[in-house]
Amino acid sequence: MPEQSFQGLPEDDRREALLVAAGRSGRPAYLLEKDLWVVWTLSALVGASFNHALTFKGGTSLSKAYRAIRRFSEDLDITYDIRTIAADLVADNGGEVIPSTRNQERRWSRIIRERLAQWVIEQALPAIGAHFDDAGLDAQARADGDRVFVTYQPLFQDYGFVRPKVMVEFGARSTGDPREKRLIECDAAIHLAEIAFPSARPHVMLAERTFWEKATAAHVFCRQQRIRGDRLSRHWYDLIRLDEIEYGTRALADRDLALDVARHKAVFFRENDANGNVIDYTAAVSGDLQLVPEAPALGELADDYARMAAGGMLLDDAEEFEAVMERCADIQARVNR
Repeated sequence: MPEQSFQGLPEDDRREALLVAAGRSGRPAYLLEKDLWVVWTLSALVGASFNHALTFKGGTSLSKAYRAIRRFSEDLDITYDIRTIAADLVADNGGEVIPSTRNQERRWSRIIRERLAQWVIEQALPAIGAHFDDAGLDAQARADGDRVFVTYQPLFQDYGFVRPKVMVEFGARSTGDPREKRLIECDAAIHLAEIAFPSARPHVMLAERTFWEKATAAHVFCRQQRIRGDRLSRHWYDLIRLDEIEYGTRALADRDLALDVARHKAVFFRENDANGNVIDYTAAVSGDLQLVPEAPALGELADDYARMAAGGMLLDDAEEFEAVMERCADIQARVNR
């Protein structure tokens, strides 16, 4: 059994412990430290009274819960069950969690956004703050709409591409299903068995659904031909990693799951292509998926990928961008068959 908790160590010993773990793992010490805060923040949510309604999803879940990708994913993406935050709307809709009309979707989305921001202020933020206080952790949490930002005092000054801050982004327009409970541990823990690190066991969205969430996000980018935000190229990287293992294989075989993602996005995440036409998600998962963008969007994506690789976000040697696109073209062809 570990003899000492990490947070119970003096500051110099905490710094030294992470340097030892960095030497053994080959990862920068500051990434191991940020990973600690990701797990601490997740454990705060798992320990809250509303945990049953939360589902951990996105790239960080692929990395932490499924060990499916080898890149550093630094923030938390959490779904708050629509059946909890909008129980009245769902009940009035006959128990159906997807609105039946465009006007109904607009009304639901407006109400959910308002309720979610209030819930973050009144419940999520206090729960995170109380957890940190109880554990004696030196961090501050603040809310901004549907997000909570956790800022901590770093043990290391040079944080490179990342920042000593964890963002928790909440959404509440889905159930979070299908999901399962998974153990989440700190990356440093395996290298320092004598020290007790934080852990959590949240509900996690199945990796198969995350595959289709990312595939349809990549499809939207290709059809819009413009990049929005940094590090968007992570979706393509994650797709090829998932395709290497059983999660990708199962996702490609699960047509019902693909169509469920398409149906949900068609209602709640309506997007237009570069010509102003509504993007057809059902067609995308039924033979018209595009994962390889055309120029000049392809060049923008290549630049984004280069920045991600240069920033140390990929934990192994970064593949050439052209190789990533070739593999995505293969996934695209198999889906469309």
